[in-house]
Amino acid sequence: MIKSLSFLFLIFITLSSSVFAQEVNDNIKSSPEEVTIGVYVLNLGKFDIATGSFTIDFYLSMKCQTECSIADLEFNNGRSTTIDTLIDEPNEKFYRIQANLNSPVALYKFPFDNQQLSIILEDKTRTIEEVIYVPSHDETGIEPSIVFAGWNIDGWLVQANEHYYSVYDETYSQYIYTISISRIALNSFLKTFLPVFFILIVVLCTFLIDPDKVAQRITMVSSSLVAAVMFHVSINNQIPPVGYLTFADKFMILTYFILLLSFIIAIALLELQEQKKSLLVEKLHKITEYLMFLIVPLLYILLFYLLL
Repeated sequence: MIKSLSFLFLIFITLSSSVFAQEVNDNIKSSPEEVTIGVYVLNLGKFDIATGSFTIDFYLSMKCQTECSIADLEFNNGRSTTIDTLIDEPNEKFYRIQANLNSPVALYKFPFDNQQLSIILEDKTRTIEEVIYVPSHDETGIEPSIVFAGWNIDGWLVQANEHYYSVYDETYSQYIYTISISRIALNSFLKTFLPVFFILIVVLCTFLIDPDKVAQRITMVSSSLVAAVMFHVSINNQIPPVGYLTFADKFMILTYFILLLSFIIAIALLELQEQKKSLLVEKLHKITEYLMFLIVPLLYILLFYLLL
């Protein structure tokens, strides 16, 4: 009897151990593998504002719990051109990569806009249930000596996101490394707005002209309006067609308003002169002669303050 009970107890222990081991194995299989990724940017190539494309040269490090490879990854926003393997261990990889990538372009504040240049990596076949990417902050950064012509490099950000494909009902882990860049403000101002300010100075000086020479004033304002339109076209040729107004567009709209107001005042003076209303002509001339020198700068200050 005792032997029978001992034998049954041994069978129970064996079955319990098998069930426990199976549960442990299932838990191990169900937990996704963590792949630690680091990116160190060495160089940035020309950024095409029309398409959002840019070239980038960087180191990529991978540390895996099992064997992994760059062949498991793909760029969601472009393609690699060259990949050089520097470390090739089963659980550790290190590559130098050159790639042609694309990022969305936002031009609402052009020519004082900020842009985001991103490296987006994702597994080709394994979903988030099988693998997740973990940023390695210790192995991530950007070369301080990089000079990106025409832009300031403001910093970088790294994060891991979940990318859900509704068509396939699958979610993948994404590694996203983003570099923030901004235009050099002084250069943008001088190249874009300085010529317009010279046009406005010429127009404002017409208010100092005596009313009896109002015909010359009309000619100067009309010429300035044509010059402003042509310059606006030149500004818009620097960027792709967009479905919204940029800051440069709003700046030029304000300029058109001031030029149109100057033209209307000149026409009003001419009409009053033809009607022999000399007192009204002198009064309107005195009111606008110096007042416009105050109003116009205030309008542009408000524009920069409210919309930038």
